[in-house]
Amino acid sequence: MTPRRDWTPASMPQLTGRTAIVTGANTGIGFPTALELARHGARVVVAARSPEKGRAAVAEILRAVPGGQVEYGELDLADLASVRRFAEGVDRVDLLINNAGIGMIPRQETKDGFEMQFGTNHLGHFALTGLLLPRLLAAPGARVVTVSSDAHAAGRIDFDDLGLERRYGGMAAYARSKLANLLFTLELQRRAKQAGADLTSVATHPGMTATNIFKVRLLLPLIRLFLKPPEAGARSSLYAATSPDIRGGEFVGPRLQLLTPSARARSEEVARRLWDVSTELTGVRFEEIAYR
Repeated sequence: MTPRRDWTPASMPQLTGRTAIVTGANTGIGFPTALELARHGARVVVAARSPEKGRAAVAEILRAVPGGQVEYGELDLADLASVRRFAEGVDRVDLLINNAGIGMIPRQETKDGFEMQFGTNHLGHFALTGLLLPRLLAAPGARVVTVSSDAHAAGRIDFDDLGLERRYGGMAAYARSKLANLLFTLELQRRAKQAGADLTSVATHPGMTATNIFKVRLLLPLIRLFLKPPEAGARSSLYAATSPDIRGGEFVGPRLQLLTPSARARSEEVARRLWDVSTELTGVRFEEIAYR
């Protein structure tokens, strides 16, 4: 399948009756993703850590889409208890956009003691997807879109040092978390396929986008000139979430081209090991699509 590079959000189908959850929808590429989904009739849940910022984003979307169905859901991906509380309050989901992410920060830990970037970007979304799996499988044509990055190619997963306590680098930790996102996306698709589940798992790379990740790291004004606005960065997520041309396991780039994941990301052995470790760490089991 060759993506249509002339595709724009105006090409999206009507999504009336569909419910979309967008993590990190209060800022960055998550906000225009949620906005366009609402414009096309979806009921949208703005899942964000801060109630103040989340509700402000809902209000802004509703100003742009009067009468839209948009609501706030409190979700802290760095706290598995928060992930569970959020999932318990979800009655339906057709589109899950695993968008939220942090990057290139000094070493920190989540509330559960995981290295922050791995814990937030991967484990939080792994747990969220697993907890929502019964609702996703109940929705015809459900999709899970996970935002990765071309930075995944530099990622390494050392299963003997998942906490990165021996050697930590902010960029290396970010690349590792994005590699984990891709491994998860591809393994989720494999498991859904073998189970005969009506679920499509897709990954995206938004490109260099002016989000909060880069606001704190890229200080040179010259570099900022090359960053795309969040609206452009959201294009791949929106395409992956709504285009009828999408196939499970694809990796959609910023120009809607299909990207080839790195050899590490394509390793089924590493993906299964990461899945097992993630299950152990989070306590979340995807029983409906477990290998038989």
